Amino acid sequence: MARLALLSTSDKTGLIEFAQTLVKEFEFDLISSGGTAKVLKEAGLSVTKVSDYTGFPEILGGRVKTLHPRIHGGILARRDVPEDLKELETHEIRPIDLVVVNLYPFEQTIAKEGVTLAEAIENIDIGGPTLLRASAKNYAHLTVLCNPEQYPQYLEQFRQNQGDISLEFRQNCALKAFRHTATYDQAISAYLQQQETPKDTPLPALYSLSGTELQSLRYGENPHQPATWYQTGTVATGWAAGKILQGKPLSYNNLVDLEAARRIISEFPDEPAAAVLKHTNPCGVAMGNSLSEAYKKAFAADSVSAFGGIVALNRPIDADTATALTTTFLECIVAPGCTPEAEEILQKKSKLRVLILPDLIRGPSETVKVIAGGFLVQTSDDAVENPQDWKVVTEKQPTPEQLAELLLAWKVVKHVKSNAIVVTKNRTTLGVGAGQMNRVGSVKIALEQAGENAKGGYLASDGFFPFDDSVRTAADAGITAIVQPGGSVRDEDSIKAANELGVIMVLTGMRHFLH
Repeated sequence: MARLALLSTSDKTGLIEFAQTLVKEFEFDLISSGGTAKVLKEAGLSVTKVSDYTGFPEILGGRVKTLHPRIHGGILARRDVPEDLKELETHEIRPIDLVVVNLYPFEQTIAKEGVTLAEAIENIDIGGPTLLRASAKNYAHLTVLCNPEQYPQYLEQFRQNQGDISLEFRQNCALKAFRHTATYDQAISAYLQQQETPKDTPLPALYSLSGTELQSLRYGENPHQPATWYQTGTVATGWAAGKILQGKPLSYNNLVDLEAARRIISEFPDEPAAAVLKHTNPCGVAMGNSLSEAYKKAFAADSVSAFGGIVALNRPIDADTATALTTTFLECIVAPGCTPEAEEILQKKSKLRVLILPDLIRGPSETVKVIAGGFLVQTSDDAVENPQDWKVVTEKQPTPEQLAELLLAWKVVKHVKSNAIVVTKNRTTLGVGAGQMNRVGSVKIALEQAGENAKGGYLASDGFFPFDDSVRTAADAGITAIVQPGGSVRDEDSIKAANELGVIMVLTGMRHFLH
C-alpha cells in the first residue's frame, strides 16, 4: 500500500514542489484540507480532501476540519502494537506516514495596526496544533514537519535510506513541532493577557519567555562562554529586524552594547544627537545643529574611551557624518538609515559593523534578569518626565536654557551604571562617573574627566546625595546646577550647601538606578 501524507499548511512556501516529489518520486497518496487541497489540485496533483476521507464535512466555517478519528487514529496508531493495527483495520483507517502542518499566522495578525480582538481570535489555530502534537507524540512511527525549511532534509533522508526515515531525524522533527506549538501558545497567551490585564497590574502572575535561535555567536562575554542569539516570536522585531549594511558578524558583547546604545539614543527623538558607548556606559553623548556636529562633540567628549566604541545616531547617516566616523576605529554604528553617499564612504572601513534599525525608539517593555532558581522581571525604565514637574529647592532659580541642559544630563545619567554621575555643558557630556561603590567617588571621576571644562557645567546624579560632600565637591569644580532625585533624610544638608555655594539644585522625585 502507498504511503499516506497529510498536508495542511498556512505557509505554502515550497509546498507544491515538495508534494510533487512525494507523489511522483516516492508514490505517496495525499490528503489535505481547505485551501491547501485547492492549491495542490490547481497544480495538477491528485489529492483527497479531508472531508472526503473522513466522510464528514468541514463545519463551523472551517473551524472543524481535521479533528476526526480517521485522521488522529492514523496518526496515533503504534505500528508495533497489534491491537492498534487491528483497530485501524476494523475502522478502515490508513496509517499516516507524514504530517506536514504549519499554523495560522497569529503573530502576523496581531502585529497589524488596528487589529481587533475578534480578528485575533479567528487566527488562533486549533486543528493545526492538535495535528502537530499528536504527530510529535508518535514520532516513533511517523514524521512531522512544521516548517518549509525541513522539506529538503526530509527528501534527502528518504532518498538516502530508501524510505526508511531515521529515528533520530523523526525525533528531532518532533522536538521542533513541540517547540513550535509552545511558542504559538505563548504568543496567544501573552496577547490575551494584554487584553485582560488591568492597567494598574503591569506584570502578570505567569510570565513566559521563549525564543528561536537566530544566530550562533562566536562566544559570549569571554571566549570560554558559548552564546546564541535568540529571536522572540515568529515576526522579526527590534535587532532581529535590523539590517546589517557591512562588517564582521555581530558578537555577544556587540549586541549588548548596541541595545544600551539604542536605549540612550531613544531619549533624543527631536534634535540631531549622537552617543558613543563602551561596555554599555556612555563615554560621550551630544546634541547638535547637524548629525555630524553632534557626533564630533560626542566623540570629543572622551576620545580616548571612544576608541573601539559603539556609536548610535538618531538620524540617517549622511556623507559628512560618515566621513567623521571613518577617522577612528569603531566597533559598531547604528542609525535609522544611511544615504548612498554615506554608505560608499563607510565601505572604506570594511570590518566596521554598520546596522540600520529604522525604529530606534521602540524597545522591550520589560527587562529580565536570571537568578538561581528563577528570574526577575521589571517594567522598563522609560517613564516620561517633564522638567516643569521638577522641584527647584534652592534660592537660585534655573533659566529655561539651564533647565534644558539639566534635562540632557538627566536623560544620560539614567543609562549609566549606578552609582552614576554625569557632567554636561553646551549640550555635550564632559564627564561620566559610573559604577562606583560610593557616590562621591563617581562625582570625583566625572569631574576629573571634565577638568577645567566643568566650570559652568551641569551635574546629574541617578540617586540622592546621602551627604553634602558631593555638592561641595561639585561646587569647588565650578558646577552651576545639579539635578538629582532627592529623597534622602539629609536632603536639607545638600540644599543648604547648594544655597551657601550659589549652586542651583533641582529635585526630580524619580530615581534611575541601573544595575
